[in-house]
Amino acid sequence: MTIDQIQDEVVEEFSAFDDWMDKYALLIELGNSLPPLDERYKTENNLIEGCQSRVWLHAECDGGRIHFQAESDAVIVKGIVSLLIKVLSGHTPQEILDAHLYFIEQIGLTEHLSPTRSNGLLAMVKQMRLYAMVFKAREEEQKQ
Repeated sequence: MTIDQIQDEVVEEFSAFDDWMDKYALLIELGNSLPPLDERYKTENNLIEGCQSRVWLHAECDGGRIHFQAESDAVIVKGIVSLLIKVLSGHTPQEILDAHLYFIEQIGLTEHLSPTRSNGLLAMVKQMRLYAMVFKAREEEQKQ
């Protein structure tokens, strides 16, 4: 599936709810379904700067595709990062760099998150894109 197809699924899943309390409940459910991050990845290097909560993000590139793992100590944030993983994990660095993450606005996250959580969301997206840039640069280096 493409990133846009996954985003469309997320938008559809969230559009089933009119009330934001139900959407928060879905976010929490998504966060609770996120597999725990291996303790060896809970390092300072994997902590995302700019998040009020503690969020660890780990990425590996295998076969030209990036796989993300993450964990947070805040349930809503854990749900947000699980959405980002659902949309971006398993794609190539170029696909991640080219992706326009429209689902964030379409499901109403931007207008319903506190300013600090919004900053954290942007920091998570930025870190995922940075991983994609690094893996892309490594791929290009290996081709030479």
